[in-house]
Amino acid sequence: KEISDLTGIEGFTALTTLNCDNNELTSLDLTSNTILTYLYCRENQLVNLDVDNISTLNQLHCHDNQLTGLDLTSNTALTFLTCQNNQLTSLDLSSNTALTLLYCGDNQLTSLNVNGLTALTLLSCDSNQLTSLDVSGNTALTTLDCHSNQLTSLDVSTNIALTYLNCSGNPLGSLDVSTNTALTNLNCSGNQLTSLDVSGAIALENLRCYENQLTSLDVSANTALTYLDCNNNQLTSLDVSLNTALTALFCDSNQLDNLDVSANTALIHLQCNDNQLTSLDVSNNIALEIMHCWGNQLTSLDVSKNTVLTWLHIKNNQLTYLNMRNGITDQL
Repeated sequence: KEISDLTGIEGFTALTTLNCDNNELTSLDLTSNTILTYLYCRENQLVNLDVDNISTLNQLHCHDNQLTGLDLTSNTALTFLTCQNNQLTSLDLSSNTALTLLYCGDNQLTSLNVNGLTALTLLSCDSNQLTSLDVSGNTALTTLDCHSNQLTSLDVSTNIALTYLNCSGNPLGSLDVSTNTALTNLNCSGNQLTSLDVSGAIALENLRCYENQLTSLDVSANTALTYLDCNNNQLTSLDVSLNTALTALFCDSNQLDNLDVSANTALIHLQCNDNQLTSLDVSNNIALEIMHCWGNQLTSLDVSKNTVLTWLHIKNNQLTYLNMRNGITDQL
């Protein structure tokens, strides 16, 4: 498709759906197309888009253009908006109260107004320049992706329907998801967190909180956890005794001197390297396939019970005893 001009489209006044994706359009005149319901103008070179006169517009997909502004105040029927990967610096959608799905990532947004959008279930505003984000009124939200912004705080206490939250790559100092009882996936990695409260997130299955400044982490209430990545923090202890569903545990690059995984019999992948461990008992972890425990102070290690182990990285310890006779390596 190499269409660069849609002159004549104004004659199709009865048009309800227009798809002009993936062309070379720099402008689009829709002043006569007043009953459009679906507009797809993705992957063009549009610098301006005027849909002010189209009150019937239900879906607008204008991502991957060069838009610097987007006025949708009159498009009150809008339910689905994708405007990511443009050059937008601000976006006010407070008039679009029917909106349920919003993708506005990869812009240059310093301001995003989603106040009053009580029907909004998905908000993806990642990779912008937002320093604040108010989602207190978006009580229907189930998915929030605001990673790679400049947020210093984030309040999700009223978003009790939230199941997915990605706020990684911000300068957040603390995060409280104790009221988010439906939350199953949380990625808050790459922040400046010194405090993380997941005590009420009882449905949590995947937690990524690596590359922060956490000195403690309480996951005792998160018994549904199957994946925990808390590497590159400042943890001196970690209790996973109640997380019996864990299949993957990454706690490397902390300050742990003890790690008890005896209750984690479902564990498949264990990465506890670069800590201060002096002992490690994996005799109960018979499902273990991959283990990284290098860079500790281990003097002995017995993996004779780990009959499905395929990868073991144990360099830079103080080993004087190593038992690898697990039925597979008996010839060693």
